[in-house]
Amino acid sequence: MSKRTRIFSTVYGLALATAIVYNPFHSVQAKAAPSTWVEGKAECVMEVNSRRILYASNADQRLPMASTTKILTAATVLEETEDLEEVFPIPQEAVGVEGSSVYLQTGDEYSIKELLYGLMLRSGNDCAVALATHTSGSVERFSAKMNETAMKAGALESCFLNPHGLPEKGHYTTAKDLSLITCYAMQNPVFAEIVSTRYYEPRNWLNKNKTLTRYEGGIGVKTGYTKEAGRCLVSAANRNGMTLVCSVLHCPTTYERSFQLLDDAFASYEYVPIVKQGETLTLLANDKKISVYVDKTYSYPLLQEEKALIEIKTSSHIESPERKKKGEIVGQFEIYLLKRLLFLGNLYKL
Repeated sequence: MSKRTRIFSTVYGLALATAIVYNPFHSVQAKAAPSTWVEGKAECVMEVNSRRILYASNADQRLPMASTTKILTAATVLEETEDLEEVFPIPQEAVGVEGSSVYLQTGDEYSIKELLYGLMLRSGNDCAVALATHTSGSVERFSAKMNETAMKAGALESCFLNPHGLPEKGHYTTAKDLSLITCYAMQNPVFAEIVSTRYYEPRNWLNKNKTLTRYEGGIGVKTGYTKEAGRCLVSAANRNGMTLVCSVLHCPTTYERSFQLLDDAFASYEYVPIVKQGETLTLLANDKKISVYVDKTYSYPLLQEEKALIEIKTSSHIESPERKKKGEIVGQFEIYLLKRLLFLGNLYKL
């Protein structure tokens, strides 16, 4: 593996219910790998729930991303749509869009959900335009919505000007942003279902993404190619309870490279439950020990050597917490890795 290849994490904040999650910075050399692939111009591997970056190379470089754009297109449509079964006629502007297509015809009727399958499985540029115009009235207004969705995902170094990814000056993302967007999208169960579908029988559409058939645990998500962007791939996989997203941009061997990066990350990291739902902890308040518990499981991807570096602190600013009733909040816990905060949450009286 090249000298640039390192497994590491980056600082990133994410609110999860009552807990606040932060990613510590840490860097180690990745294990050697056979040279059966070519590196992409930009690469990033990220764990879905924590958004911890497990590997990165030029991950902040702004690049065109071709049809991987459609990950954000689908996520935006899903956020803006109440009824996915709504059927509407295909507008003229969605017919004959250059590039990959499902060959929509003016006046044909499709449901929003069907077009999402055409968008993600067949990479239909015509589906992208049909969905954009139906959702927001025009491609321009929909693109503005896409950028709003990207901001929600934490993607701050991207600009989206169209819903399909055809070349356009000023239309770009980064490998890191694309991973963030994909992690955000994958937490929508409808999106996750669509991109993991190998074959959509109602329209006889086969998924172009070979991750589903060639990689153990593969669950999506999107391919992309233009002459300007080169070959791009965002892949996702789940093994041993840990879901990873890998983004590679402008890479001649997208599948081989992505699979090697995913293999390295799965081999190096374990998704560790640091505290489990209902687990009992001890809270010291007013020189008294109080038995408390957490209301959910808090897990994090860790290297083997990081497991011994986890530290859990408990505290209470409540007067006489021992007098509180069972199930009431009596304090807080903080989980640290290398003195950097990972989780902050409530403690409940046992």
